[in-house]
Amino acid sequence: MNEYDRSRRAAGQSRARSSSSSSRSGSSHRSSTSSRGKSSSARRGGSHSFSRSSSHNHSHGRGSSHNRRNPYGYRNTPNLWPVIVGLVVVVAAVSIFFAFKAKRGAEEETSVEETTVLATELEKEVKVDGVNITGMSFDAAKGAILEKYPWAMKITCDGEAYEVANLMEAKVDQLLYEIYAGEPKESYTLDTSGLEEAITAQAAEAAKKWDKQAKNGSISEFDPAENKFVFTGAENGRMVDQERLIEDITKALDKKEFDAVIPAVVSEVEPEFNETVAREKYTTISTFTTNTTANSKRNTNVRLACEAINGTVLMPGEEFSFNEVVGQRTEAKGYQAAAAYSNGEVVQEIGGGVCQVSTTLYNAVLRAGLKTTVRRSHTYEPSYVTPGQDATVSYGGPDYKFMNNSSTAIGIRSSYADRVCTVSIYGIPILEEGVKYTLKSTKLKDTDIPAPTYEEDPTLQPEEEKVKSAGSQGSYWETRLVITKDGEVVSQDVDHNTTYKGHAPVVLRNTSGVVIPPEATTAPEETIVPSEGAGDGIVPTTGAESTTKPSEPGPSQPQSQPQTPSESSPASNNPGGPGFDPTPAVPIQPQAPSENSGPGGSGDGMVIAPPSPLTGVGAP
Repeated sequence: MNEYDRSRRAAGQSRARSSSSSSRSGSSHRSSTSSRGKSSSARRGGSHSFSRSSSHNHSHGRGSSHNRRNPYGYRNTPNLWPVIVGLVVVVAAVSIFFAFKAKRGAEEETSVEETTVLATELEKEVKVDGVNITGMSFDAAKGAILEKYPWAMKITCDGEAYEVANLMEAKVDQLLYEIYAGEPKESYTLDTSGLEEAITAQAAEAAKKWDKQAKNGSISEFDPAENKFVFTGAENGRMVDQERLIEDITKALDKKEFDAVIPAVVSEVEPEFNETVAREKYTTISTFTTNTTANSKRNTNVRLACEAINGTVLMPGEEFSFNEVVGQRTEAKGYQAAAAYSNGEVVQEIGGGVCQVSTTLYNAVLRAGLKTTVRRSHTYEPSYVTPGQDATVSYGGPDYKFMNNSSTAIGIRSSYADRVCTVSIYGIPILEEGVKYTLKSTKLKDTDIPAPTYEEDPTLQPEEEKVKSAGSQGSYWETRLVITKDGEVVSQDVDHNTTYKGHAPVVLRNTSGVVIPPEATTAPEETIVPSEGAGDGIVPTTGAESTTKPSEPGPSQPQSQPQTPSESSPASNNPGGPGFDPTPAVPIQPQAPSENSGPGGSGDGMVIAPPSPLTGVGAP
């Protein structure tokens, strides 16, 4: 574009601005349109264009403004939609704000009005059951009504009293709200209806104060001198007549006798049976025995633990704790050091061997129909009971607990003699006649032998190794609760699964590079090697009291049971003698064990027990 063209365009734009300014100042729209038409014509530089523009303007008049053209000849149509939308949004926001403010103000005003109404003294004459509350505020009216009808209702029995909770205060509040918030009537009456639930609750609370459960004749303690349980006579109970109490409270409310003193009607409740009948009903309801080892120290510990729990009496609903009853196993009590497992290691522990007592107790408790609440298996397979049927204990650690879930007291009898541990439950039969509970354990698989551990032996040549103990595999067991009635299997659900660790092989070697002749070494102390599942009392392999280590089963070899536990009961009718299990053999399909058979993972020997009538939610 040359200088001349630029000058003409500038002049045209100047005239257009002048024309627009003139239009805003009040000149006619037609003149403005004509001026813009001329400017457009001048910019285009042709008389023909001007003539068309002028003709167009004359024909359309005011409506021709949409045909305005910019200096480049394109239509100049401003886009006003964003502006319009913005204005609409602003207007809407302002409207919402003022509407919300107006609503909140109305609510506050209403609240103020209500408060003012409730706080305002009544101008109209109003009476409530004869109490004139005219000119009174809400609180003053409430005080006047409660003064005329004070609450002091009580229930009495044997010189004692139960203060009944004020059942009318809420009713007075409700009535006054109605009066002060609306258009009040001249007269009102207190309403005592609709309080049935509250009255029933008060009657039940009063009954708790005086109800006493009847006591059947039962054992109450153990006489060590006589070596027998002591029976106590039956005692009558008493029971408050709650239905009568509900009727009396309701009548007092209807009469507006809010200070009534209501005597409780109490009746005696006789027990199911007296002391004489109890002596006839009590019997040994279960017995279980296990054989101990030849280790005299371990047997001493077994004997002391048996003596500690012997004669224990548990009342209905009471829980037994082995660690609490036996207490800490100390030398002062006569317990001796015997081999035991501690965190998987073989150690000499004061009281080693007491786990055999807790295990024997567990099996007696189960067969009696009592409920085990806490139980944990050993780390390694036990030898004195079928694996999966053990219960380990350690003071300050694992405990064995069970609850007396019967309706009468039960007693524990336990003893040790001639390498036999025996535990019996004495009480009134819990299980239905002909019903028996037993456990059936099946080994589902063996686990790998752990990696070997090494011990230094300076008598060996360098690089020479000698196997001290071969170790053993671990195992995974499934234990089922077998319930029979009259010899027929009723159910055999899985009670728990158990994983036992294997023993690591011990290998002797000499890594010092110096060989010492055997005759120059001192004799080693007695070596303690875990026998097959000795559990908490390891049998020494040398010395005067050693016993032969039982053979260790392979993957296809049946589990060796060198010591057979036995059970007996006067009511069992066991034709096979001690150790006979009348439960029919039922094939069990092996199941793949879980990788987490216990809280500590696979191989920790802990138990996860599903809910059952005996074990509750399982061992910890």
